Amino acid sequence: MRPGAGPDAPAVRIGPRSAAALVGVSALGLMMLGWPFLLDVPDGARVDPPFLFLALLPLLLVAVLAEMTEGGMDARVLAVLGLLSAINGVVRGLGAGVAGLELVFFLLILGGRVFGPAFGFILGGTSLFVSALFTAGVGPWLPFQMLVAGWVGMGAGLLPRRPRGRSEVAMLIGYGVLAAYAYGALMNLWSWPFVLGIEVPGREGTELSYVAGAPLLENLQRFGLYTLVTSTGGWDTGRALTNAVALGVLGPSVLATLRRVARRAVVVRVSAAA
Repeated sequence: MRPGAGPDAPAVRIGPRSAAALVGVSALGLMMLGWPFLLDVPDGARVDPPFLFLALLPLLLVAVLAEMTEGGMDARVLAVLGLLSAINGVVRGLGAGVAGLELVFFLLILGGRVFGPAFGFILGGTSLFVSALFTAGVGPWLPFQMLVAGWVGMGAGLLPRRPRGRSEVAMLIGYGVLAAYAYGALMNLWSWPFVLGIEVPGREGTELSYVAGAPLLENLQRFGLYTLVTSTGGWDTGRALTNAVALGVLGPSVLATLRRVARRAVVVRVSAAA
């Protein structure tokens, strides 16, 4: 067996170019999400969101996904990717409208855990894209949903590999809860200036509005209150509870199934290279 081809070897390897592309698009995504905190606004100046970056982000995401699969994927792994993406797309359309109850992240976290961070990133992007097609949810928010969901899947693949059994399930539950709130906060950051409007001199906003040119701490406080009021106690908590229950109840059996597929994919790959 070749080095690095053990049962825990990632199904999609990240090469130097893929890593550079992933870092680049992640940095651009963070800049686009956090643009309200990065602008230095002169008094009386007009504030326009950087829509150019918004237009470029989908193209960069496609480039990153293509780059990360440059080495090819085993047919079994590709089939699992398609199956999990389709399941997530359908399930999200059935449950996302009820108090944040979503099973998308359950499968996303387990897929990233078993098949590695690159697979998790790709699965996050494809799952949200497929769900948007099923639910007619294509809009300017979709690239950010794909990117942030990709980060969730990638983070699951980067968790420590050693824990197994109950310790592993407990770790995944904790990660699932944290990921639920992190996803909600980042998506709120995208929508915050547009939902409440941008407060500038001569235009009154609300106590939760983004204030162009205000000190960073003031806008962070406003954003924190906005997130707490709009999603933390509802959507995000519902998503966190769904993740915890699904990972605790179904996680062990689904992990075992995905690992059987991963082991067979590794055997086929090693045999073909022998």
